[in-house]
Amino acid sequence: MEKQVHRVGKRKNAIARVYIRPRKGDKGMIRINDRSFEDYFPRPTARMLIMQPLELTSTAGQYDIYVNVLGGGNSGQAGAVKHGIARALLLVDPTYRPVLKKAGHLTRDSREVERKKYGLAGARRRYQYSKR
Repeated sequence: MEKQVHRVGKRKNAIARVYIRPRKGDKGMIRINDRSFEDYFPRPTARMLIMQPLELTSTAGQYDIYVNVLGGGNSGQAGAVKHGIARALLLVDPTYRPVLKKAGHLTRDSREVERKKYGLAGARRRYQYSKR
């Protein structure tokens, strides 16, 4: 891989544009919105989720990954970054497809927040019943 590879990942309302480039230093780095990976996602579960496709393909630390992510919350953004990294790794090496597909990293998680209905407190939650 000589040039950078670009792919988009999505989850809930979050959209992540992922750029994978050949490693420049001795260790590959992950930058998200011009911040370090650990700084942007302080929760270890979100960091673990993002690293799954890299660890599955044994490519952790081999590439510099730059991500622009917007919309949604922390969980949705982490899922979008994971989806974008998995899709970008396919462009780098198509032989990763069976491994990533089996783990479910190539499928966009289509679950969205259910809308609030009229007459209810939320999507399904009723208002408190009052007998008197």
